[in-house]
Amino acid sequence: MEFWLPVIWSVVIAIAVIMYVVLDGFDLGIGILFPFAEHDQDRDIMMNSVAPIWDGNETWLVLGGGGLMAVFPVAYATILPALYLPIIVMLLALVFRGVAFEFRFKAAPRNRWWWNLAFAGGSTLAAFAQGVTLGAFIQGFQIQDNQFVGGPFDWLSAFALLTGFGLVAGYALLGATWLIMKTEGALQDWTYERTVPLMSVVLLFVLAVSAWTPFLENTIHQRWFSWPNIALLSPVPIVTALVLFQLWRAVNLRREIQPFVLSIALFLLCYLGLGISLYPTVVPHTVTVWEAASETSSLIFMLVGVAILLPIILAYTAYTYWVFRGKVQPGEGYH
Repeated sequence: MEFWLPVIWSVVIAIAVIMYVVLDGFDLGIGILFPFAEHDQDRDIMMNSVAPIWDGNETWLVLGGGGLMAVFPVAYATILPALYLPIIVMLLALVFRGVAFEFRFKAAPRNRWWWNLAFAGGSTLAAFAQGVTLGAFIQGFQIQDNQFVGGPFDWLSAFALLTGFGLVAGYALLGATWLIMKTEGALQDWTYERTVPLMSVVLLFVLAVSAWTPFLENTIHQRWFSWPNIALLSPVPIVTALVLFQLWRAVNLRREIQPFVLSIALFLLCYLGLGISLYPTVVPHTVTVWEAASETSSLIFMLVGVAILLPIILAYTAYTYWVFRGKVQPGEGYH
């Protein structure tokens, strides 16, 4: 029991994180694409495509962050001080993005540019801060006696900036493929035209991050390139390449649903690669899930709660997406 409970909880938190990344990722991606739309009516449609669902997507961020604090308090107390600044920037950017949802449609036309800026800027900055946080997390932290002993800007590095820009591009790709699925006519054509260049940018970032990551820590390098791991893990990059090819093909054949599904698959594969690189450490390269976990009785008590809540969250999330399925038409949506 003492062995399996931290493992089960690490899976639960991993699910919450990837659900947030995928579900909030595409509406952040729409914000990233927002300034490049040709007409203000197109921006209305873009925002309306996610207006009914965006705030529910952030439930997963609360579950992931709250779960980390409750289940792995050692990791939470170590990671948070190391990443205060990018996390605060991310939260403030999400606030700007959220306020823009409420005020953009109610603002006078002459003031709408400000809320366009708040929505686009907040979305882009939040995505970049999340990517920087991810890069700093992969690098690891200066730890002594399970406490962070580094400086307030240790997170700032070339690798973290690379992952920051990479996640912005990845979210933009998710947003573009979502718009392909949810729109039609001129806006859909505009999105198709931009998806292939976005794919090329994302591919470059995936290659750069994948090539750099094994050299950040010897254990990561050994995990991917020692024998027989190199043979056992080779399907991950191979399947990733196949997904990218299928995504390119689906866009060129002007499929509507496949590009979004394949974009999600691409994120899941990158997430799997990250898990392979870092697991079982929850504070990279130093503290394992067993060393960071709460008492067994606490883990059992909280697991009962999450076993009840998680199906409910999944059910209302699925129901919301079902209710608001289909194309978004001009003049429909949030007002």
